[in-house]
Amino acid sequence: MTRLESWKTICVAFLFCVTTATASRAQVVFTTLVDFDGSDGGFPYSNVLTQGSDGNFYGATYYAGLCFQCGTVFKMTPAGTLTTLYRFCSQTNCTDGINPVGSLVQAPNGDFYGVAHFGGVYGGGTVFKITRAGNLTTFYNFCSLANCADGEGPTGLVQVSNGNFYGVANLGGANGAGTIFEITPAGQLTTLYSLCAQTNCADGQTPFGALVQARNGDLYGEATAGGTFGFGTIFRICL
Repeated sequence: MTRLESWKTICVAFLFCVTTATASRAQVVFTTLVDFDGSDGGFPYSNVLTQGSDGNFYGATYYAGLCFQCGTVFKMTPAGTLTTLYRFCSQTNCTDGINPVGSLVQAPNGDFYGVAHFGGVYGGGTVFKITRAGNLTTFYNFCSLANCADGEGPTGLVQVSNGNFYGVANLGGANGAGTIFEITPAGQLTTLYSLCAQTNCADGQTPFGALVQARNGDLYGEATAGGTFGFGTIFRICL
């Protein structure tokens, strides 16, 4: 085989690979499983679906139904059948919370834990537990301390290896710029850090989203503002 023939063979093989890869991509099938219409919820905000131990998916919507700003917790089968498990603001003065955000966390006991961004007894948001049957229990109300020193506006939870839950509140705290907190499954909350504790909020302010636990046990998260240049930070907190 001459050098020219070799190059022709290589080019043909390369073109075949490209054609095959292109054809494979063309076979991707996109399917809309649920199309929210408002009555069954709307705007699943800052939410990643959680697949439960039963194989179904669980999540929350920020808005819902007649109480448009209230939000829901829902279950969806892998085929896309949606069931609304709970509608927030079902209690007088929305003491059960409104506007759930972030992903639900399934604990070993099978129940799911999450946060409502607003509402609750003091209006600063809640931490809640909900069973797969839709029975909701509020086990912490933010802004229970003067000036919301315990935080206001939680945005997500993560359960770590010690069994406790950790999260951030994007407002409140000692400096009004948000907190990092720990809460036990029994509802005992501890503020681990209040942001904007450094001059000019060099440590960041207004954290949002959920924390991530690294393999070494430390927690990592993001502040959406503050920092040395004012454009936010990524931070670590050691347990």
